[in-house]
Amino acid sequence: MSGAPWLHIVRVDVDPAVEEEFNRWYVENHIPDLLGCPGWLSAHRYTVDDGGPRYAAVYEIAGPWVYDTPEFHAVKGFMHLTPHIRNFQRQVLAPLGA
Repeated sequence: MSGAPWLHIVRVDVDPAVEEEFNRWYVENHIPDLLGCPGWLSAHRYTVDDGGPRYAAVYEIAGPWVYDTPEFHAVKGFMHLTPHIRNFQRQVLAPLGA
């Protein structure tokens, strides 16, 4: 069994009219809120330059159980920015041997 964490990857495009607000909210609110949930270990953001949605966030998580906590259900999603999100993609990667 691997000791590596699971990965939760989200990719999105954002309406340019709210892009600055989105980036501020993501750094100041969303990431701290998720990292305050049980089993959410780390977060890193990226811009994508090879096609597809522009923004990517990669989270290390303790396992798939992290999606079933009340803390996660209280903070998941894009909140007031949801109408401005396009091309949402999510992947969950399990370590080999998990």
